[in-house]
Amino acid sequence: MLVREKARAAEPAAGPAAGRAAKVWMSRTRRTDLMAGAVLSVLAFAGLFPYLFMLAASVKDNEQFYASYWAPAWPIRLGNYAVAWEQVSPYLFTSFVVAGFAIVGTLALASAAAFVFARYRFPGRNLLFGLVAALLMVPAVTSLIPLFVLMRDLDILDTRLVLIIPHVTGNTVFGIVIMRTYMAQIPEEIFEAARVDGAGGIRVFVSLMMPLARPVVGTVALVTVLGVWNDYFWPLLTVQTDEFRTIPAGLAFFANQNVQQWGPLFAGYTLASLPLLVLFTFLSKWFLAGIQGGIVSGK
Repeated sequence: MLVREKARAAEPAAGPAAGRAAKVWMSRTRRTDLMAGAVLSVLAFAGLFPYLFMLAASVKDNEQFYASYWAPAWPIRLGNYAVAWEQVSPYLFTSFVVAGFAIVGTLALASAAAFVFARYRFPGRNLLFGLVAALLMVPAVTSLIPLFVLMRDLDILDTRLVLIIPHVTGNTVFGIVIMRTYMAQIPEEIFEAARVDGAGGIRVFVSLMMPLARPVVGTVALVTVLGVWNDYFWPLLTVQTDEFRTIPAGLAFFANQNVQQWGPLFAGYTLASLPLLVLFTFLSKWFLAGIQGGIVSGK
């Protein structure tokens, strides 16, 4: 009885102390969240500032550009985009063509090979997959001269085909590795049930595996497009015709022509960035899901 009375007497004293401790903990947590939010906001602004500057400069003429270098200016010169579009549109068209064929070729080869590696058992399977994965560690510059000689011997220099083939072969290696890893974690029972119902290998691949692998398909497609949009040296080396230049090499040529016209120059850079922005907006969910499922799982 004496112990219980002492415990009841201590409860009122412990209550206010516990409340103060909880308030202190909450205030510290709030300060930590505010500091983290402030740091992340600064980092986000630092990352986005070049794009904001590009967008603001794209609607200025030269006088506005020099008079208000950092700040927006009025009136807005939307005519810069018409001037830029006239010169940049052929490069965008070639980039779309190269990216489209590269995506189709990469997905066709990588998905079929990844499905075989993930679902079929044959001698030397792991060794062969290891050799394919080892190609990811080979620097691209080491194959530059042999690839150029091969394209010259095939007589496809200065064509769109010379831009498509390297992207298909290069991204197929990455696609096989990430898609095989993703496909290997899908439960085997699904495919066994399909085979019991009479589905063959091709039917299982087309009707089951590809719909289930949509996240990693989006990942490979987005990486392929990024490779086309960022490839500068290879088009510069193999293409001389202006209409066959892709965006990176074309923008370099465009910049030389508009070195004194800042508004159209930045408008051209903005137009070149819009397709990737739109594409990543729609594929970001699949991209993150494919990366998490194809790499983080580690299977």
